[in-house]
Amino acid sequence: MIAKIICYALNGLEGVPVEVETDVNKGVPAYDMVGLPDTAVKESKERVRSAIKNSGLLFPLNKITINFAPADLKKEGASFDLAVAVSLLKASEQLVGARVSDTVFLGELALNGDLRPVNGLLPILISAKGHGFTKFIVPAANAHEARFLGGAEIYPARTLLEVVRHLAGTQLITPPETAQFAVHGAKRGGADLKFVKGQPMARRALEIAVAGGHNLLMVGPPGTGKTMLARCLPTIMPDLSFEEALEITKIHSVAGVLGEEGIVTERPFRTPHHTATTVSMCGGGNRVVHPGEISLAHGGVLFLDELPEYKRSTLEAMRQPLEDGVITVSRAGGTFNYPARFMLCASMNPCPCGNYGSKDLTCSCTPAEIRRYRKKVSGPLLDRIDLQVEVDNISYDELTASTLQEDSATVKARVDEARKIQRNRFEGSSIVTNAAMGEREITTFCTLSKEGDQILREAFERMKLSARARARIIKVARTIADLDASENVLPKHVFEAVSYRIYDKMG
Repeated sequence: MIAKIICYALNGLEGVPVEVETDVNKGVPAYDMVGLPDTAVKESKERVRSAIKNSGLLFPLNKITINFAPADLKKEGASFDLAVAVSLLKASEQLVGARVSDTVFLGELALNGDLRPVNGLLPILISAKGHGFTKFIVPAANAHEARFLGGAEIYPARTLLEVVRHLAGTQLITPPETAQFAVHGAKRGGADLKFVKGQPMARRALEIAVAGGHNLLMVGPPGTGKTMLARCLPTIMPDLSFEEALEITKIHSVAGVLGEEGIVTERPFRTPHHTATTVSMCGGGNRVVHPGEISLAHGGVLFLDELPEYKRSTLEAMRQPLEDGVITVSRAGGTFNYPARFMLCASMNPCPCGNYGSKDLTCSCTPAEIRRYRKKVSGPLLDRIDLQVEVDNISYDELTASTLQEDSATVKARVDEARKIQRNRFEGSSIVTNAAMGEREITTFCTLSKEGDQILREAFERMKLSARARARIIKVARTIADLDASENVLPKHVFEAVSYRIYDKMG
């Protein structure tokens, strides 16, 4: 008898339907798998055999052939175990009358028949739902992830025997209620801006960067608060929408780093160490291609502390994602596209000793050492960083002052208003923030007055800026105007935006 069961494979962030066909015939006992299964899928033969036997069911001692269709798609991972087991039981007539054609089966089997969780469940469910499937049997350990998917019947099972009883109708599995997405603002991590002493320009740059989704670089001596300022970013980031949360959750699910809540409720804040490899930053792997740090930071912040300490090849690999908001990972196993629209926040010292340009400290580096140090960060990468600010030492009196600065909640309120203006401005398009504007949007929404254009012209010629730097200054000016609730980009907005290109001045 032949049985057909639907399962799904992952191709990047998209689920691809896979039909598990099982043929059980009389003849010399054999157990073959075809259809490009990888080692983990082939090993499922023994996991499925033991799981069926230890669940009190009969494993057919016949000639068994299992085909995974389409045959030209590489099948990877252990998520096919449950589909293989159900197809074997169906083909051996142990599930007579059970309707399985409209159900998707996902899960790894333990030798005793327990169902183990799998990575990437949410993107699979979303893809399968888009293909018309509404019934899913998944491991109970994945139920927290599946409960946010509306319009679908999710049946979380703990064991293979529970699945069999459910399909036979003797003991039905109760689907959980669909959970409602909610942002937990009280759990928002990060430092509060009210504890940051001094640094008014850096604080202002943080606000502008978050309001428009701009990249930010802080340059200054050690111990001036660059890292603390960066740690404040999560507390002023706008709340996630449900659509954004689902997209971020898909990435984290595939990477296997999803938390217990089952959905991401806070914008990511990723801080990879400077020893991170290019593959860990961009994504990849020997067998399974996983998203890298820049994709895990999608919708949030990627913070690179001590920027020149990262490998130059790793930093250069970020140039294309910073421009396009997506990373294409090509490996022998295939080509995968992962979202990578993140806000880059970086910090660095101005020279090896860290004191160059300080108003209080003396630099001990030679000009050649300073040039060599700065060349670790290429000009094309710096060109893609919209805001570049100096963070200098503050006085003892400023440091010990009891007066608290403006808190993160107040700054976040202004950021939310600016983001609301941008949502209305770009309604109906894929653009969300000013930083993502192209030339068409810049021409439409960022018209400069004659005086503003003259300010930009002088900066362009005096600082030897590139066309990209000019466009990014205009985008920052548009964000500053949004924070002022100004419909037009005024000369003062352009002037302030130009002032945040300090590295161009120092270069």
